[in-house]
Amino acid sequence: MDSHDKDTKIYDKVDFQNGNTPTKNVRDRWKNTNFLSSLEFAVTGIWTAFKQERNMRKHAVSGLLAIVMGLLFQISATEWLFLLLSVSLVFMAELFNSAIENVVDLAADYQFHLRAKRAKDMAAGAVLVISLFAAVVGCFVFLPKIWLLFF
Repeated sequence: MDSHDKDTKIYDKVDFQNGNTPTKNVRDRWKNTNFLSSLEFAVTGIWTAFKQERNMRKHAVSGLLAIVMGLLFQISATEWLFLLLSVSLVFMAELFNSAIENVVDLAADYQFHLRAKRAKDMAAGAVLVISLFAAVVGCFVFLPKIWLLFF
């Protein structure tokens, strides 16, 4: 259960959707009242993505592997910059993709709609594009070093 779930579960789903709730109280509890509150919601979102999204976990393992390889090969500061930027961009794209999928599912009431499918496919395409970029960066950073190990 994330920090938003506990606020919505006190109402019947139909009542909540129809607006038969004290929305001011719900809105106030969802509002970022300070920096720590904002940080808590952000960390909750990231943690939820790791728990619920299989691809997020796969990207995390790939990112961790890239960082370990960077440490082993003692890559330069510039290579670290590109490597960490690539890993971060993949995480960001996956978080956006997951958020878009959740909002589309909610808006479509979990029913199939062609526009919902298109939106989800486009979000997944963005993850693919940035993942390919990260793979190219990984090749530029690590292939010359791996080549030197064998030749």
